[in-house]
Amino acid sequence: MILGFDPGRDKCGIAIMDKNRQLHYNQVVDSAKITITITKLSQQFDINLIIIGDQTTSKIWQQNLTEIISEKIPIIKIDERYSSLEARDRYWEIYPPQGFIRLVPPGMRIPPKAIDDIVAIILIERYLNFN
Repeated sequence: MILGFDPGRDKCGIAIMDKNRQLHYNQVVDSAKITITITKLSQQFDINLIIIGDQTTSKIWQQNLTEIISEKIPIIKIDERYSSLEARDRYWEIYPPQGFIRLVPPGMRIPPKAIDDIVAIILIERYLNFN
């Protein structure tokens, strides 16, 4: 299983996907609860690779993830440029707009909730597209 991790100061996106691109988990988690969440996930899933975005706070989180899970699990940094824009579009694919929001042009729609978990999914997909 691959753990996708979109690092952030206040909240982080987490996704778990297998190599066949089947999504098993995704969630936006408060940064203060990451250790508990990832510890539980590592007990539930056989995580053998971590994909992390290379921008905001990634260096600190990479070190933290090594301590939380295991030094033996490889951590690969992925270019996360434009992933938030891509995640915003993906949000509307997953949750098609309803009501008057359908009338708003797609580029102007703003998801009503955090999409860091969708960014984590996109990071895994970027990795899989090249490997």
